[in-house]
Amino acid sequence: MELKQLKEQIAGFLKANSTQAFTAQNLADGLRMNDAAGYRQVVGVLDQMVVSKTAKQVGDAYQYQAVSGEIEGEFKANDKGFGFVRYDENLPDYFIAPDNTGQAMQGDTVRVSMVKPAQSEDRGPEGRVEEIIDHAYQRLVGIYTAGSQQEGALGQIRLNDKKAGSYQVLVQKAKDGLELHDGQVVVAEVDRFADRVHPKQLLVSVTQILGYENEPGMDIMQIVENKKVPNHFPDEVMAEADAIPNEVLEEDYQCRQDITDQPLVTIDGADTKDIDDAVVVWKKDNGNYHLGVHIADVSHYVRPGSAIDKEAYNRGTSVYLTDRVIPMLPQKLSNGIASLNPDVNRLAMSVEMEINREGQVVKHEIKQSVIRSHARMTYTAVNEILAGDDQTREEYSGLTDMFDQMGELHQILYQKRVRRGAIEFDTPEASIVVDENGKAIDVVVRERGTAERMIESFMLAANETVAEHYDRLKVPFLYRIHEVPDEERAQSFFEFSKALGHPVKGDPAKVTPMMLQTLMEQVKDDPAEQMISTMMLRAMKQAKYSPEPLGHFGLGADYYTHYTSPIRRYPDLTVHRLIKWYAKNGTGAEAQEKYASSLGQIGIDTSTRERRAIDTERLVDSMKKAEYMEDKVGMEYDGVVNAALKFGLFVSLENTVEGLVHISNLTDDHYEYDEKHAALIGRSKHHIFQIGQKVKIKVIRANKEESTVDFVLLNPEEAPTTDIRVPQQNQGKFGRDRNGRGNRRGGQNKGAGHGNGSSQKSNGHGSNNRTGNGNRHHGGQNSQKTAGSQQRNHGGNRSASGHNSSRSAKPGQQKNGSSNGKHQFKVNHRK
Repeated sequence: MELKQLKEQIAGFLKANSTQAFTAQNLADGLRMNDAAGYRQVVGVLDQMVVSKTAKQVGDAYQYQAVSGEIEGEFKANDKGFGFVRYDENLPDYFIAPDNTGQAMQGDTVRVSMVKPAQSEDRGPEGRVEEIIDHAYQRLVGIYTAGSQQEGALGQIRLNDKKAGSYQVLVQKAKDGLELHDGQVVVAEVDRFADRVHPKQLLVSVTQILGYENEPGMDIMQIVENKKVPNHFPDEVMAEADAIPNEVLEEDYQCRQDITDQPLVTIDGADTKDIDDAVVVWKKDNGNYHLGVHIADVSHYVRPGSAIDKEAYNRGTSVYLTDRVIPMLPQKLSNGIASLNPDVNRLAMSVEMEINREGQVVKHEIKQSVIRSHARMTYTAVNEILAGDDQTREEYSGLTDMFDQMGELHQILYQKRVRRGAIEFDTPEASIVVDENGKAIDVVVRERGTAERMIESFMLAANETVAEHYDRLKVPFLYRIHEVPDEERAQSFFEFSKALGHPVKGDPAKVTPMMLQTLMEQVKDDPAEQMISTMMLRAMKQAKYSPEPLGHFGLGADYYTHYTSPIRRYPDLTVHRLIKWYAKNGTGAEAQEKYASSLGQIGIDTSTRERRAIDTERLVDSMKKAEYMEDKVGMEYDGVVNAALKFGLFVSLENTVEGLVHISNLTDDHYEYDEKHAALIGRSKHHIFQIGQKVKIKVIRANKEESTVDFVLLNPEEAPTTDIRVPQQNQGKFGRDRNGRGNRRGGQNKGAGHGNGSSQKSNGHGSNNRTGNGNRHHGGQNSQKTAGSQQRNHGGNRSASGHNSSRSAKPGQQKNGSSNGKHQFKVNHRK
């Protein structure tokens, strides 16, 4: 049963029996969801209802709770003074007028009372902030300037954070021993937040000096500190890491299978240092293939409750930033004993699969092992071997037959994914090249070859096999899920695609991956391909971690987890621990209790930290791309429209740099936004601009500090004309905003399908300005190449949409696309 439908049934039942309380088991029995997975699904829905205050807990039971007019949620600020509060992913946000914000800031957790009920299903109620429960800006990072006209203030801090940039930040004191000077980048704790007397003023105390503004790398560190990304390992963590041996000890071989004789190889980017997966393939006598995916056994060295473990949980994931990586684990582990370097024995978690010619896993074994990598291969070399390069094939003559068989197996696995409807989004990814001072000097688009896709296929196969194995055992487990799009968003996308002349065959209430894959095949090489692909991504949900085995929509997979990267993702580390636990203790009720109550919170926390990493990577990429473009003002480029919005056009260049053609710079006509066609249309000359349209632009402004690039169109008269006419309407007080400068980087979240929920059309209060959280990513979890990485692969490898297994290189080490701006549904499977 779909979660939305389940929630409606449970809510309806509780409301109809509002005087009684029911246990989760009562409700699961009534819904005939009698298995363990069904029970966990019911508990998950009930917990959500308690959080959203539509149900209350009475001991072990749950009871209907009438909406009192008050809810709790996250405040999303708009630069025009109003805001929105998101409290339920399935319900429209509360609209908060300027006079009712209670001085809440972006990201604050607030309690809201209802001022006016919702006027329609897609228009949220209007509310008033009654209390700020948790302040998002308790800690600030900015540039210190000595002196202030304010009595008692030592100086001021200039914030680069756009959502807080309008606030005056006064320094009233500094931590003992700190000497403050102009131009220093400082960290400060807020002592007094904005109030009715001081609505735009914060009083702070400086607690840390990071360095001076113009020092190399300080621009990145400002973003890292602003996003609260842990970036220094505590002494106790380093002490534990130092105590870990540099070699596999004799006692470590116990209860492990020695498979050091198998010709395993690692395949990574040329400068990758943390090598955590090895693969081997051979053809069996029956014509099937043996695929072994062997992952560094990080869990052997990172024990639950240790200082390293607590810090890894706090970080959640490694973060890849242009010229550096902020690792989840100390380098002693990630680049040492847990790195599968060639010709040394290493501890591993192994999944060995027998795969037939249809791509079906007919046998598998999951076990602990000791392995030895027989060669440290690069993507470049393997691509050359697969392409038939004589010189490279001769150099690796002892392994070429295996690589040929790997190529065959990859094609079999790929075709299997195609047959089941996996959605392929091939979006360009770029790496930013910096000089010795950290200044961006080039933006280079990366190409993914067969070797990169092949490794992705193998990692996907391992992740799916592990997930299915433990789902069939009906034991508590942690999954990587990507849910079916909401019916409302699916319906909107179907209407959009139909308006372009490409109707989707099927029911939007029962959308399947195959429907969308079929559509993408139909529009391949069509002028509408990019537009439909982009809007499809926006219609999708964000991938996340959960104990509920809900499958992965983008991959068309019924079972999916993240097992392949425990060096840099805490969920993978958790999965390894679960495998070991059940191997040692069995799968009975007593064994299941160990993790049953904690996996839900682990899923929530690691999903949140993944989004933090993706946001940080995106902000750094945007800043560095703007820096790169600062000396390109006046230059002309070919570009492609990748978003048409009320306030202008976002245009991407071939190198993935994106800039805004603000509507005020579209001077050849008066342009109006047509939401149905996601287009800007001229009122008089009827030129139309839509996603995927080729244009010529000139760079008129680039600002690193604001992370913005501005373009002007050189050829608006060459745009096609249309018979579409935009209806004239009075948009109301807040609807006249064209979302200009103040909101430009905020909201679109062009990629994560879920956006931030706040202002988009879920509210209908006239703004439609998608400003909420500043996410402009296109396409997650994780850089998915195969529908699935928001991520951007991270989104880069993350998430992006959630699966991205592309695990090419890592930043700082060339992350091979890892997280740059891709849909969170692209979350890297591999790395």
